[in-house]
Amino acid sequence: MADAFAYCADIVRTTDRDRFVASLFAPAERRGALHALYAFNSEVARVREAARASLAGEMRLQWWSEVVAGERNEEARASPIATALLATVDRYRFGTQKLLALIEERRFDLYDEPMAGLAELDVYASATSSALFALAARILAGSGHEEATEPAGKAYAITALLRAFPQHVARRQLYLPADLLQRHDVSLHDLFAGKSSAALAAALAEMRGVARRYLDAAREPIAAMSREAHAALLPLAPVRASLDRLEHGDPFAPSEIAPWRRQWLIWRAARNPARIVA
Repeated sequence: MADAFAYCADIVRTTDRDRFVASLFAPAERRGALHALYAFNSEVARVREAARASLAGEMRLQWWSEVVAGERNEEARASPIATALLATVDRYRFGTQKLLALIEERRFDLYDEPMAGLAELDVYASATSSALFALAARILAGSGHEEATEPAGKAYAITALLRAFPQHVARRQLYLPADLLQRHDVSLHDLFAGKSSAALAAALAEMRGVARRYLDAAREPIAAMSREAHAALLPLAPVRASLDRLEHGDPFAPSEIAPWRRQWLIWRAARNPARIVA
């Protein structure tokens, strides 16, 4: 079992550096559970890239659904991530509803259908990112933190999607809501051709504004959380700086915050939780 959790830690260190750094500020006896949760998230979030075909991706997500539902216990023992995840679910008794909803929502990633509207994006962000924050907080400090984790997850998800905008456009996948693009009269032909425009800039600015409003909405609930739960929210610390950087960059070649600065922002927030959304 220890090897399974160590394997998860290595996966998170490689694929989700912010969450790995944040986990180092959690109590040592709970880090393994965080790593299991985050490694599972990395697995399902990267299904499209790993599978390279929609049907293969569907099969992989269905496998995870059945593992979480307890229908593939024998096969799960052969997967370090599944082994560690199921042990974590059992130990912290947080059930499987959020995990199953997260897997189901990730099916959207497999196809090139556009995100229809902001309401649909809200559902996607809530089921994926907000749920992950909520489960991490539960591992650290029990349940009851949704007032903070819900807006925090939406701010995190929208910012991550804006950062990944060039990659998504390159494969002709749109997470920007279709109704927002229509309202700003964004040309899809120009967008997929990699051409910037005032219309696209306005649409992206609106989405950054939505992310900032969610970030602001998380401020007071995060301040009211128990100190033990704060490590679950530390991955949020670089979000505002990322939004500021995106505001001044080329949407098709955005400049990223340097890894050392992202780590410093997380370290600073760990010392002063008020800076998680600063």
